[in-house]
Amino acid sequence: MSRSARVVWDDALTTYDFGPGHPLAPVRVELTMALARQLGVLDKIETVGCVPASDDELTMVHQPGYIEAVKRVSASGLPDAGTGLGTVDNPAFKGVHEASALIAGASLAAARSVWEGSAEHAVNVAGGLHHAMPGLASGFCVYNDPALAIAWLLRQGVERIAYVDVDVHHGDGVQAVFYDDPRVLTISLHESPRTLFPGTGFPEETGAEGTSVNVALPAGCGDAGWLRAFHAVVPPLLRAFAPEILVTQHGCDSHALDPLANLMLSLDGQRTAYAALHRLAHETAGGRWIATGGGGYELVQVVPRAWTHLLAEAAGEPIDPATPTPEGWRQYVRERTGEIPPLTMTDGRHPEFRDLSGGYDPADPIDRAVMATRNAVFPLHGLDPMP
Repeated sequence: MSRSARVVWDDALTTYDFGPGHPLAPVRVELTMALARQLGVLDKIETVGCVPASDDELTMVHQPGYIEAVKRVSASGLPDAGTGLGTVDNPAFKGVHEASALIAGASLAAARSVWEGSAEHAVNVAGGLHHAMPGLASGFCVYNDPALAIAWLLRQGVERIAYVDVDVHHGDGVQAVFYDDPRVLTISLHESPRTLFPGTGFPEETGAEGTSVNVALPAGCGDAGWLRAFHAVVPPLLRAFAPEILVTQHGCDSHALDPLANLMLSLDGQRTAYAALHRLAHETAGGRWIATGGGGYELVQVVPRAWTHLLAEAAGEPIDPATPTPEGWRQYVRERTGEIPPLTMTDGRHPEFRDLSGGYDPADPIDRAVMATRNAVFPLHGLDPMP
């Protein structure tokens, strides 16, 4: 399907580093790019560089006083309670502004590539920092690069943008920025806020004209239930909204091995979701697709394989799940992390799901979550919430 695709990359993107022991370790994107390179994926997708987002660009989303405060933390390395930097989740470190602005700049470069037509699809695997608020760092996120990419596109004159977030955590920062803006449809599929940070993302959070959409899934949800929920909500809304550009966030912390959450997806279920979003980009947005990384805290077994699949999908040449991981990459993993690397690009699962056309089961917590979302927003888009 893809005509042209880009990945935005600079080795300096790994300087977004909260320090030893922090879950958001930059080695995860380092190992992703190494795996994609050794599997030949980077031979099939153009790699371009990036520059840090300017202050003017950052103020499309973030408050000027917050940006200045982040710069002071960046220079001193000292905490600042007013910024949210200096907490367990968001430790202060020298260079935090520069590292965060570069990630934002990478997502802006992806947006620019798609808007200007130099690429049909563009990916920033280091991005997806969806919790950052206009005036506060939150949930490992300092500057909200997906929101900045969307805001930049709106500034160029795009009238309808859809954002789909498949991270296990609610995409609260992006929702907050565009909550009252009917030009932006935000859809987040996440673990229920009753059991997971950030405690938001209930179906009744519907925003302007029903353009904030939240599917709050129960802990323990696996491939079949997650895909059932995705297909019951995302395709109908994207078709009804008809975005000019699709922006997606691909946090892979929904995986069963992730240490910070409680969903039970496999790598194969996640790969299936990436393929579905690729198809929907072509069906509903003329193929214009901007994708970012996001959460993901199983640094060796999950993140590199998941996002290498994402890059291959964007390139239009998906990887056969049975493909072995290259021996050179395995050795690099052992040297870099001391861990045992995965041997293939699959968890050995074959995700299947029943769609909602056969009816729903009110006793099933996944179906209850799906129907809560459909009842909350489908009528606002002229859609029948009933299957």
